[in-house]
Amino acid sequence: DHMWKLVVIFFLIAFEAVAAPQRVVLGKRSYIIDLPANSNGSIIVALHNASGNPEEFSSKTRLSGPAMAQGYAVIYPLGFGLSWNGFYCCGPAQVKRSADIQFLDLVIADATARFKLDAGRVYLTGMGNGAVMAETYAARRASKVKAVAGVAGTMDLRRTSASRVPLLHIHGMDANVVPFGTTGPEFGTEHESDPFTPVPVLIKAFVGAHAQLTKTTRTIDSRNDGTSVIEENYNDSDGVTQVRLLAIVGGGHVWPGKERKGSGNTQEISATKEVLRFFAEHP
Repeated sequence: DHMWKLVVIFFLIAFEAVAAPQRVVLGKRSYIIDLPANSNGSIIVALHNASGNPEEFSSKTRLSGPAMAQGYAVIYPLGFGLSWNGFYCCGPAQVKRSADIQFLDLVIADATARFKLDAGRVYLTGMGNGAVMAETYAARRASKVKAVAGVAGTMDLRRTSASRVPLLHIHGMDANVVPFGTTGPEFGTEHESDPFTPVPVLIKAFVGAHAQLTKTTRTIDSRNDGTSVIEENYNDSDGVTQVRLLAIVGGGHVWPGKERKGSGNTQEISATKEVLRFFAEHP
């Protein structure tokens, strides 16, 4: 009996640590939130890619488990028409000019009040169209965002200026949806002739928002998977990385480390681990 009681207690504790996400409806939109057993008040807002959804993005990234273990609450908002209006991308949200900056303001305000979280400890991440939105929101709300991490999507520098918000950007150099260094055309929006911002241009703009940063570079290539990663760090005078680029040689339009092998993915890094590593550098 004593052994069975211990087993039951163990499962109850385990269940509490991985409790089901809660859904909150805000008008015609909603978000789901994963709450840690031991919260430090910090929030990660995770934005799905175009045609994705909160549940799919949570499953793809497997972000909530390790994030909650570090005390973060993780919020997955639902895009308008499964997309986000990053002003030159993408889909229904951009065409209909969805007020997504204001929607994310509302999500963060609601979650901080409803779940007693810290509005001063907000981080954002996203993939593809979600990265465009995350970077755009962080740049426009720099005083309210601790750091941002974009994967496989670059914000529009013609409509939003880079800011001093700490930026991690992860991008496959062979990506075809949002090309790394070319001016690939937009698709499915009223700005079809607009090219995406090339990754080097994005990095240069965010670095330039700081007074002076020192660049260091290293190569990560420990797996025999046909890819490698070039890590560029731009550090301030205290040695803190304010801008980091992880450029995946041979990488495609993926969330690295968690999707199936091949198809331009890499096993050299885990985007989820890199996002949490960068956020931890900016407490």
